[in-house]
Amino acid sequence: MNKYEAIVIFRPEEDQFTKGKEIVKEDFKTFEIKVLNEEDMGARDLAYVIKHSSKGRYINYHIEANPAKIKPLDASLKLKSEILKFVFFREDN
Repeated sequence: MNKYEAIVIFRPEEDQFTKGKEIVKEDFKTFEIKVLNEEDMGARDLAYVIKHSSKGRYINYHIEANPAKIKPLDASLKLKSEILKFVFFREDN
């Protein structure tokens, strides 16, 4: 198991944000990913328009996962309309 940092940008509307957070939690559960810490970074202006949105709500997750599960999780998150962008970083041990 490796530790990762995941930054997920959700749509800024409250209902879309709440639904998106639930979807991410379900995907983490499906792919057996353990959430160590979750930090709401708030709404921010985006550097460029993404999916017709100029603002986004950022959540920073610290997770623990099997490296083989990150690629299928990535593919799953790309299909979610509530998520504007996301990125995973492996933390140094």
